[in-house]
Amino acid sequence: MSTIIDAEALFVSVLQPSDLPTPEEVRAAIASALRSCGGADGCAARLAAEFGEHPETAVARMQWAIQTLAA
Repeated sequence: MSTIIDAEALFVSVLQPSDLPTPEEVRAAIASALRSCGGADGCAARLAAEFGEHPETAVARMQWAIQTLAA
């Protein structure tokens, strides 16, 4: 379950794939996103909104988040 929450938080974070973030930057971005969203439910809500508003880019961003966490 934690991986899903982390992926959602990374998705809504300010990090960009072009930033080539370090593992430390990824962990910090996840923590920051969870705080700013008010927790996992808030991150999930923002993720859903992004998929609704920008489906053409949301899939690629989620793939990046998952791949980044798997690395």
